[in-house]
Amino acid sequence: MDSRPAVGNWLDGAATCASAACLIHCLVLPLIIAALPSLAGSIDPGERFHALVLAFAIPTSALALVPGWRASGAAGPLSCGLVGLVLLAIGVAIEGSEVVETSMTVVGSLCLAGAHFANWRLRRAQCLGGDGCPC
Repeated sequence: MDSRPAVGNWLDGAATCASAACLIHCLVLPLIIAALPSLAGSIDPGERFHALVLAFAIPTSALALVPGWRASGAAGPLSCGLVGLVLLAIGVAIEGSEVVETSMTVVGSLCLAGAHFANWRLRRAQCLGGDGCPC
C-alpha cells in the first residue's frame, strides 16, 4: 500500500497549522507587547526566528505541493504556494518597515495556508473518486 498520499496529507496539515501559527505570531504578538510592554524583551524571538520558520516552510511546502501537483495536474495550489513563499521571503528580507514586513508575512501565510488546504482537498477528492489511496 502506497503511503505517499497519507504523508502528503500530513505535510499539508502541518504546513497549514504552521501558517496559522505564523499569522497568530504576526498579528497577536504585537498586541500582547503593546498591552504588556514589560514582556517585550522576553517574548520577541528576533529576526533569526523568521528565517528559521521560512527554512521550515520551503521544504515542507515543496514535499507537499509538488507531489500534489503531479498527482492532480492542478497548478493552482502550487502557484499560490510559490507566491506565498516568495512573500514570506520578502517579509524576512525587509528590515526597518514593520508594517511592510508584517503585511508581506500575513499575505504570504494566507497564500501558503490556502495552497495547502486546496492541495489537501484535491488529494481528498482523488481518494473519494475511487483511486483507493490510503487518505
